Amino acid sequence: MSAADTVRVSNPWLIAVVVAIATFMEVLDTTIANVALPYIAGGLGVSEDEASWVVTTYLVSNAISLTASSFLVRRIGRRRFFIACLALFTVSSVLCAFAWNLQALLLFRVLQGIAGGGMVPVSQSILVDTFPPAKRGQAFALFGVAVVVAPVVGPTLGGWLSDNASWHWCFLINGPVGLLTIVSIALLLRETRAQVEERQRLRRTDGGFDLVGFALVATFLGALEIVCDRGLEDDWFGSGFIVTVASVCALAFVLMIPWEMTRRNPAIDIRLVATRQFGACFLVMLATGAILLATTQFLPQLVQQDLGYTATWAGLVLSPGGLVTMAMMFITGRLLTKIQPKYLIVAGASIIALSMYNLTAIYGDVGFWYLAHSRMLLGVGLPLIFLSITAASYEGIAADKVDQASALVNVARNIGGSLGIALSSNVLAHREQFHQSRLVEQSVPSSAAYQETVRQMVDYFTSHGSSALQAQKQAIAWIGQQVATQASFLAFIDVFWTLMAISLSAAALALTLRKVKLGGHAPAAH
Repeated sequence: MSAADTVRVSNPWLIAVVVAIATFMEVLDTTIANVALPYIAGGLGVSEDEASWVVTTYLVSNAISLTASSFLVRRIGRRRFFIACLALFTVSSVLCAFAWNLQALLLFRVLQGIAGGGMVPVSQSILVDTFPPAKRGQAFALFGVAVVVAPVVGPTLGGWLSDNASWHWCFLINGPVGLLTIVSIALLLRETRAQVEERQRLRRTDGGFDLVGFALVATFLGALEIVCDRGLEDDWFGSGFIVTVASVCALAFVLMIPWEMTRRNPAIDIRLVATRQFGACFLVMLATGAILLATTQFLPQLVQQDLGYTATWAGLVLSPGGLVTMAMMFITGRLLTKIQPKYLIVAGASIIALSMYNLTAIYGDVGFWYLAHSRMLLGVGLPLIFLSITAASYEGIAADKVDQASALVNVARNIGGSLGIALSSNVLAHREQFHQSRLVEQSVPSSAAYQETVRQMVDYFTSHGSSALQAQKQAIAWIGQQVATQASFLAFIDVFWTLMAISLSAAALALTLRKVKLGGHAPAAH
């Protein structure tokens, strides 16, 4: 059945724009609250550690709801499911803004995450249904702008709103956008008789919901998200809580594999991941999610912590890369009609590796545009990977598995992002300790270089009005500060080396992908 037979719309590009806006809104909420945590903690009278659960609960519920989206779509239809998710997301966003205590805010964030988790994979499925094969590359480009640019915009927008208005506006802005999107989808998207009949057939034949499988997958993903998000903060396996959650995660994973592999209609079709094509796409998307969110979080942290940038300027470092990403999305959409996705992925991963390599040369006096140019280079590479993976992952997938494939691709992106941040956080923390201990070994009072530096700094502070005793203390404190700053720089460099290695691994993995039919990379869904 062709795309034209499955979805009746007045203009498919209007659908694409509305779907992209909804996706942008959902993905934005994965990062917009991060920089607002101090304001949320102050406003609700809790510690920042307690407030950080605002981020964790959203990620966990988001990952869990992804696993149920495929079944619900088959039962009630994409249009109804999408509108229901949008409505719940909009209402829960507004409730987050008016939360009266932390417990209420966490509850509403769970609801928001549940709704958001179903929106992104269904957005992809709607685009597959709406566009003929020759146009899907451009449609996925518009969708890709939302998924890749939203995490970049989130911290900047969240910081600006918190600084200039209130943290409540980080959630309130979803209200009018959500209402507009709901009305637009309700007016523009219609199901055909063929779709209704297909859904009725599936109700009779699919055997019901795989409740046990859903519980196992949800437990595994939820526990994994908690371990990744809270591990470093809670001292990893030095924490009884993390040990318990990790054990539950491992047990759920061990039980999940045989159960889902033997079900006729599993909650998540793990057999897709076992195939060469989709499995490789799944792993590359893991790497892409890791690089996207890790760089988005740690580059602003670097410039604020070690270069003294404000939150606004830290966001501006990312902005040129976001503009390049938007432009490259549409260029990549056209390239996908002429060049095999596997080669575009290799090119994109290599460009990202070069971007990470550039960042390993940072130093104390590095300029704004050096960092911005590195981010712009990343902006060239990410769309080449993201769109190509989105296209290649549907190759060979049966029409009735499109929703499953969409859910798994988005699970990979979410989990990859959490793993990337967790890995980078650990590299940063441990390597900073390592470098600081090595630098301190060289900064001993018996060292001639140390004594000369102290003398020069004492002279400097004395010339600026300090007494000899004050100047001595200031000189020693200045040396300690320089040691800490250099250790931090070296640790960030190690993070960028790690992300470069992940990029090169993704490039090698992409070479295992099969060639696909150019001009259309996703099957029409029934």
